[in-house]
Amino acid sequence: MKLSPRCHADSEPGAAVREQKIKNFNLSGQMADDVMTVRILGELSRPMSRSLYLLSLSMPLCLWSFQATAMDPDLGQFLYAKQQQIRHFSDTADKRIPGIIWRFYDAAGVEDWETTSNLFNQISAASQRYNRATNDSAITPALDTALWPPIAESDGACEQFHEWNNRWLHRYGKEIINSIPPGSVYFGGTDPGRFIISALCESQVTGKPFFTLTQNQLADSSYLEYLRSMYGKQIKIPSMGDAQQAFEDYTADVVRRQAEGLLRPGEDVKIVDGRIQVAGQVAVMAINGLLVRKILDDNPSREFYVEESFPLEWMYPYLTPHGLIFQFNNKPRPAITEAELLKDRRYWKDLTDETLGNWLDEKTSVKELCDFAYKYGLGQRLANYPGDKEFAANDEARKCFSKLRSSLAGMYAWRTQNAADADERRRMYEAADYAFRQSYAFCPCSPEVVYRYVNLLLAHQRTDDAILIVKTVLRLTPDNGQLRDLLSQLEKCQ
Repeated sequence: MKLSPRCHADSEPGAAVREQKIKNFNLSGQMADDVMTVRILGELSRPMSRSLYLLSLSMPLCLWSFQATAMDPDLGQFLYAKQQQIRHFSDTADKRIPGIIWRFYDAAGVEDWETTSNLFNQISAASQRYNRATNDSAITPALDTALWPPIAESDGACEQFHEWNNRWLHRYGKEIINSIPPGSVYFGGTDPGRFIISALCESQVTGKPFFTLTQNQLADSSYLEYLRSMYGKQIKIPSMGDAQQAFEDYTADVVRRQAEGLLRPGEDVKIVDGRIQVAGQVAVMAINGLLVRKILDDNPSREFYVEESFPLEWMYPYLTPHGLIFQFNNKPRPAITEAELLKDRRYWKDLTDETLGNWLDEKTSVKELCDFAYKYGLGQRLANYPGDKEFAANDEARKCFSKLRSSLAGMYAWRTQNAADADERRRMYEAADYAFRQSYAFCPCSPEVVYRYVNLLLAHQRTDDAILIVKTVLRLTPDNGQLRDLLSQLEKCQ
């Protein structure tokens, strides 16, 4: 029995699921007039239900400067660069920039986060990419272009800098940035992985020290246009034709699998008026995955690094651990070497010793793990906390590092299931088990780590440990009906 949550992304760092509309391609290869509604992971986690201010549409005469504020200088420089991009787009495309966009940057510049949030929610609704879309003739047409991505990245960066502990935000960003060789291509899957890295790079706009993309937005034609405008002279970015081909390849595959009864959980496929319609995060991430592969194939001289958002099994054979993230190799790897495994284990042991305290190792029992999780899992009552108290008190940092370690554990779990022999299966199972325990200790209330770890435990007849994992989280979040259902299923397995 393999268990999965109805949506395991809601508590991940900025991985809230939003409805996004992207251009739909029909099977004849022509652009359809309608749109495909898809649910996409990892764009923006700010609630869309906050009250909106009524604002006029005046435009400032010039870009503002951050120098007079106490804003983090890295965020200030990033937002200034995004404004320059928008201004350049306006000049080259002969497009008028709606005044609300400049007011959004004005509010961000003085760190008025409430106004920044309200303005962005209004802009986001007018973009018609998410729930509660509006059609504002003064804003909407401009947002259906490459103008949208720099605005979304600006808001995403503001949110991350506002919600993270600043020391740990910079630590996280520098750990990733310093690990990636110059000239590489990096895919940031979560909100921190996309927005923090973009903001802390020497220049995200010019690809210094590496090119920063997100795999979650590749199915959006305006995002591909945006990438081509930044990086198109240095790396090959998929064209609209490539995006159409990815959609056609996916729909042809999904039609075949539907006829064979092999649809994946979460795939929603319908044929309306002779045209295929697909919906759901599984579908859009599958299309994004095909475009990731296209980028990999078209840039063979580059090195690639990935921070996972939505697990894509086809990637696992190509992935090896690389600090907080993965390196994506150009050929499938038959196994994770012992040296790679040892390096990964030492890296994360040092990190957990610093953040959680020096108590968690390969021999730590699930009972000890759950005792720690219950005592400190909500980031409260930290007087006797054995690790870094600033880290423990910051939900975003704990969620992020939990997600990172859970992603690596998921790769080990996949290799456990696909091992060539018993010794390899044992090595990968032990690596996955240890990594999941570390992920759970970071953030026990993360649905992703709970479900992934429970599935690993069940596959190795450790039902009692799986029940203890779930019961501990229910003690912390007693109103979680989804986990109550999971516990009920587990207790039937005893």
